[in-house]
Amino acid sequence: MLTQETSVTIKVLHKQGMGIKAIARELGISKNTVRRYLKKQGKPIYSPRPQRPSKLDPFKLYLKKRIDAAAPDWIPATVLFDEIVELGYTGKIRILCSYVAQFKPQKPSEPVVRFETPPGKQMQVDFTIIRRGRTPLKALVATLGYSRATYVHFFDHERADAWLKGIVGAFEFFGGVAHEILFDNAKAIMIERDVYGEGQHRWNAELLNLAERYGFKPKVCRPYRARTKGKVERFNHYLKNSFIVPLKATLSSAGLQLDVKTANAKIGPWLTNTANERVHQTTQAVPNQRLIEEQAVFLPLPTHNGNIKLTPFVTIETFTAPPFESLQHSLSSYDQLLGAPL
Repeated sequence: MLTQETSVTIKVLHKQGMGIKAIARELGISKNTVRRYLKKQGKPIYSPRPQRPSKLDPFKLYLKKRIDAAAPDWIPATVLFDEIVELGYTGKIRILCSYVAQFKPQKPSEPVVRFETPPGKQMQVDFTIIRRGRTPLKALVATLGYSRATYVHFFDHERADAWLKGIVGAFEFFGGVAHEILFDNAKAIMIERDVYGEGQHRWNAELLNLAERYGFKPKVCRPYRARTKGKVERFNHYLKNSFIVPLKATLSSAGLQLDVKTANAKIGPWLTNTANERVHQTTQAVPNQRLIEEQAVFLPLPTHNGNIKLTPFVTIETFTAPPFESLQHSLSSYDQLLGAPL
């Protein structure tokens, strides 16, 4: 196959009156080749260039296995990028994004309405369901309105004691008390709405005791306006996609199921080093850095004899690996699996 330049030269020399034999001798090609190209009136056809090897090629099988293991859920490209970097990938994330985009199911996005609060003002709390059935997995998620710093604690139920335990754990994790907590219309927290007049609700007695002790004001979203609590709702999606789905995929590849204690054992470092250390898409700031501003105006934690009176609840900072008897398989099986990037 001749180059386009050679093909043009053949035609130019022929128009200038040079014969086939002379053209072949001039260009060092056969007479049959000259005849063939003179017979062609179109442009020469080139063979496609061989595709260059990509830095992503050695990791494509791994990525496909991770995507298949997570299905029908989706592991974000940023999470997959961190995983293959740990495995030795040195390319750009855009190469990864272009490759995995072909496997991602498309969903219409919902419009988001912002509702901002000043530092220390509000903490939004909600339960999100990870798994239903005989072995339910649920997560209490507490997100600060200003910094977007978030605390998570997993349970197998969402009774009132789980709400209270999660709220106290969040205060201890954040190092102070937000002035108000915004709830959805959860029956475990709010017994009856507007019972004493508009905006005057009958709250769970234990929640009121906790509010008195810590000094926060409980508030509830207006009916059919749960979007007011959008900060914690949006984090719920991030939690499931960037933490639950990769962790579940890692365990399921070995025939294991994610349980409450395993989730709690892994959530602390992820919150501290990933979720609260990333640049938040809305604020364009790092939650951990904005949290410092909130701590300056938080209500103080309850004290006893001049010292912080810690509750018996377990905070994220004290999470440890689950005990042997609570696991489905040997502890070494989990260590080997969860030592991989999540």
